[in-house]
Amino acid sequence: MRQRSRPRDTVHAVVPGGADRPVVMMPDPAATSGAVAVAPWGAPRALYVHVPFCRHRCGYCDFTLVAGRDDLIDRYLEALHLELGAAVPHRAELKTLFFGGGTPTHLSAGQLTCLLRGVLDHVRLETGAEFSVEANPLDLTDARIEALAAVGVNRVSVGVQSFQSQELAILERDHSPAEAVSLVNRLKAKIPNVGVDLIFGVPAQTLDDWRRNLDAALAIEPTHLSTYGLTFEKGTAFWSRRAKGQLRQQPEELEREMYALAIDTLTSAGYRHYELSNFARPGFECRHNQVYWNAESYYAIGPGAASYIDGIRRTNHRSTTHWIDNTRAARGVTKPGFTETLSPEDRAREALMLGLRQLDGIDVRQFEGRFDVALDELAGASIAKLEASGWLERAADCLRLTREGVFVADSVVSELLVAD
Repeated sequence: MRQRSRPRDTVHAVVPGGADRPVVMMPDPAATSGAVAVAPWGAPRALYVHVPFCRHRCGYCDFTLVAGRDDLIDRYLEALHLELGAAVPHRAELKTLFFGGGTPTHLSAGQLTCLLRGVLDHVRLETGAEFSVEANPLDLTDARIEALAAVGVNRVSVGVQSFQSQELAILERDHSPAEAVSLVNRLKAKIPNVGVDLIFGVPAQTLDDWRRNLDAALAIEPTHLSTYGLTFEKGTAFWSRRAKGQLRQQPEELEREMYALAIDTLTSAGYRHYELSNFARPGFECRHNQVYWNAESYYAIGPGAASYIDGIRRTNHRSTTHWIDNTRAARGVTKPGFTETLSPEDRAREALMLGLRQLDGIDVRQFEGRFDVALDELAGASIAKLEASGWLERAADCLRLTREGVFVADSVVSELLVAD
C-alpha cells in the first residue's frame, strides 16, 4: 500500500480577548461542507508554532526536535517572541492557532503558560477560533492541563500511538496503556475536544492487535482520531535498525488490511473519514490542517517551521540552536533556510494534490475559478487515466478519490504532479 503519513497531526478556539477563560469548541457545521472557495492569496488566518523539545527522540521520528536540551527553553521562548513580532503582524486575526512539535507540553506549566500567552498577546483569535496543542500522555500533569485550559486551549491532540504494551516498547514510548487512558480522561474533563493519534504497521503487530487498539481508542470517546502507517525515514534510528535486520517492516498487504480496518471500524462508529489519515466526529475536523489541505496561506514560526504566504514557502533552519542564535542576533528577522516561489501552475497542481487528500475531494468549479485554469487543461490526461484505473471519480461537480484510490493515494499524487 505505502499510502502513509508521518505520525504527527502537524502540523493545527477562544473568543477575542477570552484568553483568561476556557472555551469549549462546539462543532462547526461549515467544517463538514467540503472545499471552500477562497482567493489564492489573502492575509493568512492561521498560525503554526513549532516547539522543538521532547524528553526522548523516538526511533521513527524525523521531525525538528531536540531531546535532553531543556537548558535551551528560555532562550527559545525569547527567540520565538522576536520572530513572532517580525513575521506576524500585530493583532493579526486568526481562525486557527496550532502549537506542534516536538512536544509543546514538555515545557513546564510555567513555561507553557509563558509560551501560549506570549503568542495570544500578539495575535487576535476570531470568535469560534480553533486553538490546538499537541501533547504526549505523561506530560499531562494536572498543572499542565490547568495551564492549557486557563489560556483557552480548546483542542488537544495526544500522541498515544498504541494501547499495547509491547508495541509501545517497540515505538520507544514511555507511557503504559493504562496511563494513556487515565490521562486522556483527565484531560477531557477540562478540555473535551481531544484527539488521539495511533500508529499501525508496527513491527510484529497483528491485525487483531490493531483491532484492539482501535477498540481501546473508541472506548475513551475522542472527538478525533488520526491513524498513521509507520514510516522508516532515512536518518532515523528505525531506518538504521531495519537495515541491520533488527526491525522488520510489515508487508504492504497487511498494512492495507490495517488501514481498511481503521476506515471500516471508525466510520461504523460514527466518525467521518475526512482526510486520508484522519477521522472526526462531525464538526470536529481539524480546521488548522484543513488550511493546509485547502492550500490556503498560513504563518509559521519556530525552528523548521514552514510558512506559505502569497505563493511563497519559507522554511526556517531545522537546527534549534542555529535558529535560536540567529533569531536572537537578528532580533527576529532572519534569512530562511529554504525559500520556494511557486509558479501559478505549480500552485494549482499542488492545491489539486492537497485537495484530493480530503475525502470530499475538490469542487471543480471553485478550483477553476480560484486558480484561473481549467482542470482538464492542467491535468486532463492524468485525471482520465486515473478515472479509468478506478482511482478517481467525479460526483456532481467534485473530483475525489475512490475507495480503491484511497489505498494508492501516493500513486495518484505522483501522477498528478507530473505535467500532462
